[in-house]
Amino acid sequence: MRVRNLGILAHVDAGKTTLTERVLFATGAVHRYGEVHDGNTVTDFDPQERDRGITISAAAVNCDWSGHRLNLIDTPGHVDFADEVERSLRVLDGAVVVFDAVAGVEPQTEAVWRAADRYQVPRIVFVNKLDRPGADLDAVVADIRQRMRVAALVVQLPLGREGGLTGVVDLVRMRRVTWIDGRMAHEPADDAEARKARQRLEEQVAERHAGALEELLDAAVDYLPEPDGDPAADLAALVFKVQVPRSGRLTYLRVYDGTLRKGDVVWDAVAQRAERVGRILRVQADRHTEVAEARAGDIVAVAGVKAAQAGTTLCHRARPVLLETPRGSDPLVCAAVEARTRADAVRLPVVLAALVEQDPSLSVRIDPESGQTLLSGLGELHLEVAVERLRRAGGLAVTLGRPQVALRETVTRGVSGVRYRHVKQDGGAGQFADIVLDVAPADGLGFTFASTVTGGRVPAEYIRAVEAGCREALADGPLGGHRVVGVHVTLVDGGTHPKDSSELAFRATGRFGLRAALGGCAMTLLEPVSEVTVTSPADTLGAVLGDLAGRRGRITATTGETVIAVVPLAALFGYATRLRSHTHGRGSYTTRPAGYRPAV
Repeated sequence: MRVRNLGILAHVDAGKTTLTERVLFATGAVHRYGEVHDGNTVTDFDPQERDRGITISAAAVNCDWSGHRLNLIDTPGHVDFADEVERSLRVLDGAVVVFDAVAGVEPQTEAVWRAADRYQVPRIVFVNKLDRPGADLDAVVADIRQRMRVAALVVQLPLGREGGLTGVVDLVRMRRVTWIDGRMAHEPADDAEARKARQRLEEQVAERHAGALEELLDAAVDYLPEPDGDPAADLAALVFKVQVPRSGRLTYLRVYDGTLRKGDVVWDAVAQRAERVGRILRVQADRHTEVAEARAGDIVAVAGVKAAQAGTTLCHRARPVLLETPRGSDPLVCAAVEARTRADAVRLPVVLAALVEQDPSLSVRIDPESGQTLLSGLGELHLEVAVERLRRAGGLAVTLGRPQVALRETVTRGVSGVRYRHVKQDGGAGQFADIVLDVAPADGLGFTFASTVTGGRVPAEYIRAVEAGCREALADGPLGGHRVVGVHVTLVDGGTHPKDSSELAFRATGRFGLRAALGGCAMTLLEPVSEVTVTSPADTLGAVLGDLAGRRGRITATTGETVIAVVPLAALFGYATRLRSHTHGRGSYTTRPAGYRPAV
């Protein structure tokens, strides 16, 4: 059976889960479909998802259609769970991006579209909610073309508008597809509007690829690619998700090459350790069916693998391979987590470790001054969901402190000619390294390194060690121990010892030398900011604008009842409650990360 690995992507509330539910019903995978508001959909099986009415974790399901097995991943649409989308995109061959016919391109839809660009995932667009008041397909298509900068080709037209929607016109097969009393009917589409739209589609396709229309006709609805892989090749599989339910640890993976069988011993190419595959499971959200093997192109879960993390490559030990890992985001907020009882305090580190294993976008550290356990994540909701999991799945009585944002430090004025010499003699082999550094602000928030050393005064392997040490020094800056960003370091000179110099010595010298240099630089604190899109009735818009100004927000656009502003993330904690108060429950807002700016 041929395979398609597809993701369902969109902004929150665009209808991803509802679409997934209808696909499962139409293919016969379920006998009746659930509704998000009823809390009975297949993919939103987590109790918190049902309580909150949103998707929190990417959920895998599968179904059969027209001789193909469709492996579908229903992804979250909220910005706080964007890393779940990143990890899913890494193992997908195609995606269906769902757009709201009224709202058009929304912030998180744009974000997941850019993520799909990074992973070169082909996409088709599904415009949902065309039966809603204000739905406008033409406006959505124009919005996609302008904001995504793509050539969006319309292959279906709606029959009727808003509440009068009765079906669609399939411009590829030139037929009308209607739903009357719950039954689907087909008839030829030969009206002038359909012929004109078909001609426009032919012209748009011909502009991009002569002959492509014939290929479309041959493939009909088969627009997205089949997985590329050889079941007879050496094994190459990528782990993209880990779950630890009460029944035992499950490791979700995509097989890119080879065949994985029950009982196989595989090699974790990242941790450099062997793992045994106990069982291989075909996944249907929270239900599983055991299978004997997984072949190239399959997405499955395996039991028995004890330590592989998201981003790990599983392969043959004798023929190792390392696949590209999904990109993760740095945590933006943190809060103290405290157990209420002594017994729970003992269990807290173990349960937190399991939580981070399942969600790598979380991190845990101990504050060296207060001794508190700090949980970091991508947003306030992210932390709330994580703590609720500690309570429900871990059985812990815990409290969550007030969230704090993750500040950064950056260089505003650099220094030149900072010499640092590392000399150590302890009776055995000594350590010696001598470097001279220039430090300057960098373009953007990254770290760049260069060397202008000439004459072989510092060998190439020692230059690389200096760079590695400098990267380590960025972990804690001089202002408050925050990560340093936006810095350019140049190694301009240095010296070695014929016996005592080593990569270890130069790495330590790079670390201590950059710390010393940063102490002489002019530094400033940066705080994370978010772009906030607020929709408010006209009669409460003034109160919304005043509240945003009070939160140090900078208004960037106002259109009708919509306001767009850039606001410090720290000022958005508790904003949902305040917005409901100002708008009497009629306002709504969305956010997306907008980088950093100097803290006030």
